[in-house]
Amino acid sequence: MIEKAVPAFATASTAVIAVVCLNWWASRDPTALFSTSVPGMDDPYGIKAEAAKAPAVKIGEFFQQFDGEPGNEGSAWPCFRGADYRNISEDSVQLSTAWNDVGPPVLWSIELGEGYAAAAVNKGRVYLLDYIEEEKVDALRCFSLDDGREIWRRWYNVDLKRNHGFSRTVPAVTDRHVVTIGPKCHVMCVDAVNGDLRWTLDMVRDYGSTVPGWYAGQCPVIDDGLAILAPSGSNVLVMAVDCDSGETVWSTPNPGSWILSHASITPMTLGGRKMYVYAAVGGVAGIAAEGPDRGTILWQTTEWEPSVIAPSPVVMDDGRIFLTAGYGAGSMMIQVSEDGGKFAVKKLFRKKPKETIACDQQTPLYYEGHLFSVQPNGAGSQRQQLVCYSPDNELVWASGKENRFGLGPFMIADGKLLVLDDEGVLTMASASTRGYVQLAQAKVLDGHDSWGPFALVDGLLLLRDTEGMICLDMREAR
Repeated sequence: MIEKAVPAFATASTAVIAVVCLNWWASRDPTALFSTSVPGMDDPYGIKAEAAKAPAVKIGEFFQQFDGEPGNEGSAWPCFRGADYRNISEDSVQLSTAWNDVGPPVLWSIELGEGYAAAAVNKGRVYLLDYIEEEKVDALRCFSLDDGREIWRRWYNVDLKRNHGFSRTVPAVTDRHVVTIGPKCHVMCVDAVNGDLRWTLDMVRDYGSTVPGWYAGQCPVIDDGLAILAPSGSNVLVMAVDCDSGETVWSTPNPGSWILSHASITPMTLGGRKMYVYAAVGGVAGIAAEGPDRGTILWQTTEWEPSVIAPSPVVMDDGRIFLTAGYGAGSMMIQVSEDGGKFAVKKLFRKKPKETIACDQQTPLYYEGHLFSVQPNGAGSQRQQLVCYSPDNELVWASGKENRFGLGPFMIADGKLLVLDDEGVLTMASASTRGYVQLAQAKVLDGHDSWGPFALVDGLLLLRDTEGMICLDMREAR
């Protein structure tokens, strides 16, 4: 009798517990712990935009003058990828191919905080954004092009944790203004001559931007006195700010909730219309740069959707735009056409890294109707090789397995390709569409992860590794 009662009692007890749990569940609000999803404030990289909750940063609060003097005025490298955003120098200075074992002469060198931020140059001044970890400050530093001595420094306090370096953007400079984007999306505009602070904005707090993984990589653009920025936040995709006043001149809505990428804005002209092309996480768009409708989206596509995008769009002929990204994303070619003032965009191809030219971090070059790049690790037998491809996605040449590079920068000057590998080995090759011809090679940097973009002014090459920058005299002996 007792043995039969135990199962019956257990069954009854289970039923009572089930009823109690059901009533408890029914009485609760299942959304009570939910938080509202704000467009542009998602966290695709696994890093929350904590700056939105932290006390406001006093951007550009501090200043110090040093004893450096501006160098000789010459040509300029005023922004990321140069004045025409092609990373191809138009200087007439001839570059030497007669290097010795240690490479071209080093004119000067400076120590920097860990990072990949690179220089912009104008009127004999070198501008560089530098995070100084020991002091926890993000600093815009101005140096002399002639000797590397510091002229002035404008900085502010911001606490960063090491994440493959800190600063990784390039300032934009004109004769009057310098604009920077710091690691946590703090924007600063200062006087290009004396470093006086003009205005600031915080893209996270003001526009709902999400700080990308590995911090901000977008480099600002200054165009006709306007700072062109892409907050990709809760309500603004791209915006223009007057460099004199700091006032917003126009802004582009972000209805698709696209998110800030590491790519930078690329100006282009198509169908008589000047526009800004931007590849966000979520899609690519062309924004009207002038006219009564400036700031409006002229065309867009969501077919380019990698979660991490570092290379910027490459503008080619016939309305074609080449897009690439790392982590196996491969590449895509689109073509934008205009008819009666209206624009349409068409995908020409989308390929995996083994099937096309691609790049992880740097932006490929378009030169003499061909694309040049260093292939990513996912490119199979072509991995880390310097390659040249036709616009129709045909391999023209590859540097070969004995000539592999890495994630470092590359550019074209004086009809020559300059390529820097991860360990600081600088290679010069012919910028030819016929084959790979190496002209010179030397190890010029002692550090590692030499990934920061080049700047070349009148034959003087600025390049860096994670902890320092040097100036090389690349000029042919006179």
